[in-house]
Amino acid sequence: MNSIEVKDLTKKFGKFTSVDNISFDVKQGEIFGFLGANGAGKSTTIKMLCGILEPTAGDALVGGFSVKKDPDKVKKNIGYMSQKFSLYADLSVEENINFFGSVYGLKGEKLDERKRWVLKTAGLEDRINSLTGTLSTGYKQRLALGCAVIHEPKIVFLDEPTGGVDPISRKNFWDLINDLSQNGITVFVTTHYLDEAEFCHRIMMIDAGKIIAGGSPGELKTKYLTNPILEIDCSAPDKAIDMLDPIEWVKNTAYFGEFFHATLSGSTVNNIEEKISLIKEKLAGAGITLNRIELIAASLEDVFVNLLEKDKN
Repeated sequence: MNSIEVKDLTKKFGKFTSVDNISFDVKQGEIFGFLGANGAGKSTTIKMLCGILEPTAGDALVGGFSVKKDPDKVKKNIGYMSQKFSLYADLSVEENINFFGSVYGLKGEKLDERKRWVLKTAGLEDRINSLTGTLSTGYKQRLALGCAVIHEPKIVFLDEPTGGVDPISRKNFWDLINDLSQNGITVFVTTHYLDEAEFCHRIMMIDAGKIIAGGSPGELKTKYLTNPILEIDCSAPDKAIDMLDPIEWVKNTAYFGEFFHATLSGSTVNNIEEKISLIKEKLAGAGITLNRIELIAASLEDVFVNLLEKDKN
C-alpha cells in the first residue's frame, strides 16, 4: 500500500523549472530518502507534497488526498518539520509543545499524554521549563520532531532535519526515525548527507529538478556503480587529483573528507594492482607522499558523484 503517489509533478518559478516532471511512490511505513545537492529541487518537492506550494503541473496523492485539489486536507493529515528550526526560541519547551498540540486540536488528557511522549522522546523531561532557545541543536531537532508528530500522523515529512547537528545527535535522531517507521509511520526525509541515506529503505536521487536514480541503497550501488574505486590519502590531494584526472582509465575523482576517491574505468581484478602501481609511481615522481591507497566498497556518495559525472557527459 502506498502512502504517497507522485505523478508528473512539476514546479516552475517564471522561466526557471525547479522540479521537472517527476514521478514516484512511497510505501506505508517506509523510510524514504529524497537525496540531492543543495538547489536540486528537494525542498520545493517536499513543500508541494505538504500542500504548501501549488504544483505548476502534475499532482500527488498524500494519504489519499490530492495536493492540488485538497491541500488543506493534506496538511491536517501529515507531520512536517521544516529545514529551518521551526519552534519558538523565546517559549519554554512545555509552551512549544502546548502550542503545537493546540494547533492540531489536542487538549485535556490527550494533550497531556502526547506531551509526556514528546518530552520522553526528546529526552527533555527535566528541561520542561527551559527556554527552547537555550537548548543544544540536537535537543532542538528532537523537540521539533516530537512537535511535528504530536498529533500522530501516518505520514511525516522531514526537510534536512539534521543540518548543523553533531554526529552523535544525528545518530540519535535517526534512531527516532526508525522508531516511527517501526510503528507504521511513513517517513519522507530530504538530506544531502549521503551517509545518512544508508538508513533509508528506499531512495530517490534528484539533480537539477529531475530524478536520476532510485532504489534501495544496495540496489543503487549494484546497478549504477560497477567500476572499482580507490581511496587515496596523500600529502597534496589537490595536486594529485590534477595529475590523475587526465589519465584515460581514471573515470573521475572526488574529495571525501581528508581523502579523495578515484573511480577507475575499464578495470578488471587482474589490472587494478597494475594501475595502483602506476598511481604510486606518478605521485612519487611528483614528490607527493602517499600515506594510503586501497580498493574500497562503493558508498552512496560515490554513486551520486558518478551519476552526476555521467549526466554531464
